[in-house]
Formats: sequence, structure tokens, C-alpha cells
Amino acid sequence: MKMISGKKMMVWGLLFAFLPTGKAQEAQPALQLTLDKAIEIALSESPSVNVANLEIQKKKYAKKSAQSALYPQIDAIGQYQRTLQKQVMYMDGAFDIAGMLTPVMESALTPVIAGAEQTFQQDVPGYTSGDLVKNIEANTPKPTPDDGGSSDSGGGITVGRDNNWTAGFNLSWPLVVPTLWKSLQISSLDVELSVEKARASKIDMVNAIRKSFYGVLLAQDSYQVLKQSYDNAVLNYNDIKNKYNQGLVAEFDLIRADVRVKNVKPNVIQAQNALNLASLSLKALMGVDMDQSITISGSLKDYEEGLFAEIVSIDTSLVNNSALRQFDLQNEQLQKTLELYKAQYLPTIAVSGSYLYMSMNNDFKFGDYKWNPYSFVTLNVSIPIFNGFKKQSDIRQTKVSLEQMKWQREDVVRNLKLAINSNVNNMTNYVEQVMSTKDAVAQAQKGYEISQKLYDTGMGTLLDLNDAQLALTQTSLAFNQAIYNYLASKADLDKTLGIEPDFIVKN
Repeated sequence: MKMISGKKMMVWGLLFAFLPTGKAQEAQPALQLTLDKAIEIALSESPSVNVANLEIQKKKYAKKSAQSALYPQIDAIGQYQRTLQKQVMYMDGAFDIAGMLTPVMESALTPVIAGAEQTFQQDVPGYTSGDLVKNIEANTPKPTPDDGGSSDSGGGITVGRDNNWTAGFNLSWPLVVPTLWKSLQISSLDVELSVEKARASKIDMVNAIRKSFYGVLLAQDSYQVLKQSYDNAVLNYNDIKNKYNQGLVAEFDLIRADVRVKNVKPNVIQAQNALNLASLSLKALMGVDMDQSITISGSLKDYEEGLFAEIVSIDTSLVNNSALRQFDLQNEQLQKTLELYKAQYLPTIAVSGSYLYMSMNNDFKFGDYKWNPYSFVTLNVSIPIFNGFKKQSDIRQTKVSLEQMKWQREDVVRNLKLAINSNVNNMTNYVEQVMSTKDAVAQAQKGYEISQKLYDTGMGTLLDLNDAQLALTQTSLAFNQAIYNYLASKADLDKTLGIEPDFIVKN
């Protein structure tokens, strides 16, 4: 008994261990989707769209960075210089102070010395004339390096001190720089090009979502058609089985009815798989978790009424085509680049200046330093003269590129017009298919109902009933396919024309 009790406890423990919790048992609500809702979610979650939006921000920052060159640049500077060997200056006699003062001193001292000589001869016994001058020359010190001269310097004067300190501010401001102005215009076009590329990413995403959404509707409607065909086959089989049991129909009819059910069932399973795959594809494009269940609102028949009005109101203008807009912006950038190369022939004017404090000392007693201000302003004018024909080559190369873009644009426009005409023609054909298949569906439905009544009364055969059911299924599928083909062609046409949903334009 104890062992049995222990086993029961183990079983219950395993059951509780593997039972999901209350939160896990709660089913995640299905996401109700319309076309606009699907597009909105996709645009908010799409990596390519988000990357394109970030590219716009990056280009805007790059433009601001280029604009900063228009403002003055101010730098605080500090410099310390240690003199290892002082500089020597030579005056070459023109500024020889000793040579300049010698005649003056001689003219002033000659009478004094002469008077002293005369007095010493009279009053000093044994004094010899000229001893005073000799004694003065003998006791006059020679110039030393500290006095401004040195025997090694060859009569030069050493200048400067051991420690040199400089601190202050530098200013530079471009006033007239034509090439910089053209570069800023190119940066502005870079921002516009990034915006247009982001718009192109949104248009591509909208096109992919629309076609995927329509694909889910097609798979959903096709599944409903095949499911209805299967249900009719099962219903006929049960009816024939009852009649067979009553002896009203032959066994052959029962076998054919059974075969019919078994033949239709794989198509239903295949349609269900196609619907699941289409839903997964849509969720992948939207960036939604694959485990998230979705419910698609509406059906392809909801779009039937607007087909004719859309055909009439189609505007085939290429004004909003994103590829052509990008091409034109790139062409404009190339034009600005040509102007930039031509602007290199123009002079540039800039202002620079400095306000500095300088101190020169032989020690590190900072409190005793004397700081002397020093400032200047400079106007720089640069006129280009020759640079090895580089500017001429750049200009000619850019002109050739512009000529290439002219021919490329014609080819782009030609291909776009071809795509537009192809889509419009396809849409017109699909509208006619929708009209014809719609009538065929109505006739096939009526034919199936008649065949059903004829078979019930014994006036028709099971073969006629099966043929009527097959015709109804085929025409219904063709009707849905025609609407889908029209909607897919319309989505491609809107992509070519650069048409965006209204809520995207408003944002």
C-alpha cells in the first residue's frame, strides 16, 4: 500500500510539474488586422525603414558639421619653451654702441686727462707723462658674455632667457570661401536625398505589405471555397449513403461520392497550409512575433466595387516616382559639384588673430613673473593661380558625368513608362476577368443548385452533380484570383508612381 501511495504521489507530482502556469494558459489575444493597420505596424517595426530614418539624422548632423566652418574658431593656447642654447645677435657696427660712444668719450675726456697729466707732472715727483692713460686702459674690464659679448661669439650679443611662457587665444574666421558655400549646398542635397531614400524604403515596404496582405486574403478565400466544396461533397456523400441504405441508388454512386470526398480533402489541407504560410509571411514582413495569432478583416470581394473607379482615376504622372526623384537629386548634386570646381578659381578671404601673454625668466618663481601682452590681427587673401591643371580636369570630368546622367535619365523614364503601361494594361484585363468570372460564378452556382435538384428527383446523374460542383469551385477560385491579380498590379503601379497611403503622407 505504501508503494502504491508513493507512486501516486510521484505521478501527481509529475503532472503538477508539467502543467502550465496560469499565465501560460492564458491565450494571447489575436491581433485584428486591416490593411492600414498592417502597414502602420510594418513601418514602425521595419529595420530598413528605421535605418533609412537614422540615415536622415546622420546627414543632418553632417550638414551642421559642415556649417560650423562658417563660424569663427577660437582656441585657447598655452606653451612653455626651455632654451637650451641662447641665440646670438650681431650688430655689424651699425648699432655698435661702443664704437658710437668712443668719439664722444674721447672728445669729452681728452681735456680732463690732459689737465690731470699736467697737474701730476707739477705736483707728483717722478710722474712720467702718459702713465695716467696707461693705468686707465689697464684697469678697464674686457666685455664678458653676461655684458653682451663673448670671445666665442665673435662680437655677437646673446639674447633670450632660459624659460619662455606663452598663454592666450587664437582666432580664425573664413569670410569669403566660395568652395565652402558650394559644399554646404551639396550637404543640403545630401539631406534631401536621404529623405527621399527613406520615402522609397517606406514605399517598398508598403508595396510588400499590400501584396502579402492580399495574398493572405486570397489564401483565406481560396480555403473557404475549397472548404465549401468539401462540405458539399460530404453532404452529398451522406445523402447518397442514406439513399443507398434505402435501396434508392446504386453502389456505384456511393463509391463515386466517397472518392469525391477523398479527392477534395487534400486540396483543403493544401489550402490550409497555404493560408498558414501566407500569414507567417505577413507577420515576418510586419516584424510581429511568429507565435502571435492574427485575424485578417474582410475578403477580396470587399475590393470589387472600387476596381472600376480606380481604373478611371489613374494618374500616370512620374512626379512622385522615388527612383526618378533620387536621380534628379543626384544630378543636382553633380551640378553643384561642377560649380564647386569652378569656385576654386575664386579668391578666398579669411581673418586670423591672436591675443597672447608672454613671460621670459631664468627661474621658476612664478609669483615674480612679469607678463607682457602681445596681440595681432591678420587679413589673409589667397588667389589661386596654378595647380597643375587639376581644376580643369575635374571640371571636364564632371561635365562628362552630367552628360552621362542625361542619357541615363532618358532610359530610366522610358523603363518607368513601360512599367506603368504594363501595369495599367494588366489592371484593365483583370477587371474584365473579374466581370466575366463574377457572372460565371453566378451561373455555376445556379447550375449546381439545378444539378442538385435534378439528382434528388432522379432526373440527373451524380456525374452531372460533380461536374457542376467542380465548375463552381473553379470559377470561384478564378474570381478570387482575378481580384488578387488586379490588386497586386495596382500595388506595383502605386509603387512605380510613388504613391503613399494617406496616413503616411500626413505623418
